Amino acid sequence: MLQTFVAVARAGKMKQAAHELALTPGAVSQRIRQLEEAAGRRLFFRNPSGVELSAAGEAMFAALAEPFRAIEAVDRELGGRSSSRVVISTTPSFAATWLVPRLAMFAQRYPDIEIAVETGNRPVDLKREPIHLAIRHGLGKYPGLEAIRLVAPELIVVASPDLLKKRAPLKGPVDCLAFPLLHDFNRQDWPLWFEAHSVDAPNCKKGPAFSDNQLIVRAAVAGQGLALVRDIYVNDELRAQRLVKALTVNWPVQFAYHAVATTEALQKPAVRRFRDWLVEEARHEFSSPT
Repeated sequence: MLQTFVAVARAGKMKQAAHELALTPGAVSQRIRQLEEAAGRRLFFRNPSGVELSAAGEAMFAALAEPFRAIEAVDRELGGRSSSRVVISTTPSFAATWLVPRLAMFAQRYPDIEIAVETGNRPVDLKREPIHLAIRHGLGKYPGLEAIRLVAPELIVVASPDLLKKRAPLKGPVDCLAFPLLHDFNRQDWPLWFEAHSVDAPNCKKGPAFSDNQLIVRAAVAGQGLALVRDIYVNDELRAQRLVKALTVNWPVQFAYHAVATTEALQKPAVRRFRDWLVEEARHEFSSPT
């Protein structure tokens, strides 16, 4: 709240301070109200051109202005690295197939922002760990965090053209049982997929299992079996015809990838710019023909 107070005092306008802090004017006003409640006195008065400091506000600004200038000077001396570095956490598959191929475009637009990508499947604690933003697959319900929907991939059945070449065309989900099946490590996707299509498949858990979707895709390209994967993971393989859709029946899922961050992290302009860029890229992908 003190940073917000100093920004408003310097700018003399809530809207300008909000732009500098990458916040909404409403969020800035709320923080000033909370600070005034904590201080027990009015810190600003509104005027036709913006806001002006009260006597109490003048005294507070006099006490804070120099310390904040010193902090900003140190940040400039360090090259601003701490404020321009954004640490991202996501799964290996999403990073390899969707995020990393697009990072060059972000770097062209924001050359001063440094992106660091950490991958893993474990849940991260954004309130305790030095991670600014996580990209996670789920329903978007993350209590105490801000989440925005990115992409909602579908599960599709793909295979190597060579695997399908000498077989009769697959006409329905039940025909998949005539092929080797490639599984996620928990062996849950195929049983759920068959259940969703009302197919009794008690033996569908047989076959090799992999801990990462990229490994499943590689095994499918090698002709080892049918893969049930999210469409965004195989777009390149489908375009290059290393894989083909074995069935035209898709199973839309209600889950989606979300960009998740704390409110505090999103106060950093670099984090907010990266989050907004992710949303822009996702909407472009969703609206573009495949």
